[in-house]
Amino acid sequence: MPVVIDLDVSGRVVQETPTGLRPVPPHRLDDHFAALLTPPAWATDLLVYVHGWQTKPESALTSVQRLLALTADQHESGRYGKLRPWHPWTVLIRWPSRSLPSLGGYRRIRDRAHDMGTRGQAARIIGRLLGYLHAHRADPAAPPVLAGPRGQYLHLIGHSFGCRFLCEAVQWAAGEQPLTLGWSTPWPRGRPFTVDSMLLLQMAAPRDAFSVTFTALGKAPLRGPVVATYSQHDRATGFWHLRAERRVGIGYAGIGTAPAPVSTIVMRTADEPYPLETLDHRFVSVDASSLFTQGNGPAGAHSDHLRPESAHLLLSLAEHSR
Repeated sequence: MPVVIDLDVSGRVVQETPTGLRPVPPHRLDDHFAALLTPPAWATDLLVYVHGWQTKPESALTSVQRLLALTADQHESGRYGKLRPWHPWTVLIRWPSRSLPSLGGYRRIRDRAHDMGTRGQAARIIGRLLGYLHAHRADPAAPPVLAGPRGQYLHLIGHSFGCRFLCEAVQWAAGEQPLTLGWSTPWPRGRPFTVDSMLLLQMAAPRDAFSVTFTALGKAPLRGPVVATYSQHDRATGFWHLRAERRVGIGYAGIGTAPAPVSTIVMRTADEPYPLETLDHRFVSVDASSLFTQGNGPAGAHSDHLRPESAHLLLSLAEHSR
């Protein structure tokens, strides 16, 4: 069962109290995380998932459980030789993302996601959470651990507006860290806080977001790539995004400009491998238009990401992190 962190409309962590849900005081955040978030020794990989638009709390939990089930099924194929074993431990971050299925509703949740990530506390809290996980995980870079079950790799997964939260959080966590290196280069001595891969599913942000807003993602604290899927059947980041922001989003047309060259590839089927060279780039834009096709209503295929092909991409990123 995933560990759940709930945020309120201001981006504050909330917890159950005798009088209902209440924000956790900032000075108690580390204690709160310690009670929930110490990575277990059996975990090989730590996953942090942030959901997107129009997601009820119970639906967010169902979605992440579905993704975990898909990765478990896909792993049984035996295609991932470096993922033996594969025991993920997952943190789900939930936030109030429901609105009317209208242009006004889309703008309201867009503005909420932006405000929670910039003027609010969400980015700082998620960044602090990532830093806590990093500080308490077994270090996969240590030579005695690298090939063993105690090496714990950190992967971030976002959907829709949840991708914005993750980008804001990683950018905030980057601070003044030095430039980190890619998978294929030696691990730097005294490594800073690092994320081993970042998978952004149908991101709701303008195509130039990485060159205009999330510019620090070209540097630390990412060790692995930023991988973003897109589909021209995604009406939420196509039709609605175009009307709300006068331009289509990454989830519809892929990453446009970024601080480093963008590699564009086609999403592969669940039985077709991703060679290292296809993913070993700072930014990778993945065309899923032939696979993310199903969906009714105003969002189209915006939520058609819970598929074996997505699990295959996640497992491939995890394997190449080794």
